[in-house]
Amino acid sequence: MDPEDRKYTEEHEWARPDGDRVTVGITRYAQDQLGDIVYVELPQVGAQIQQSQAFGVVESVKTASDLYSPLSGEVIEVNQALKDRPELVNQAPYDEGWMIRVRPGQPAQLESLMDAAQYARHVGA
Repeated sequence: MDPEDRKYTEEHEWARPDGDRVTVGITRYAQDQLGDIVYVELPQVGAQIQQSQAFGVVESVKTASDLYSPLSGEVIEVNQALKDRPELVNQAPYDEGWMIRVRPGQPAQLESLMDAAQYARHVGA
């Protein structure tokens, strides 16, 4: 089951609010579909990202897939551990495998995303 403390996109990203920032990653379903992740391309700190727009790429042994932002805002932190250990996304997509932290420009955008139960229905779980 996906954690209930975050919101989900149709493209299989998650967003977890924490005070004035939001942590973003991909779901267990997404990493299962991708297979073994070998590279993650993420934006620079300070980058402005837009809701539903690509902010990076995740590459696996099977394919490469764009990462889509669940909300608009400024990237304030990037998970540097993924440079040397992209497999963290497979091992712990909701914990050590997080990707970016964002200072949201419009926090209300989170309300347009799915909760865990809606996301489970979306992926047929």
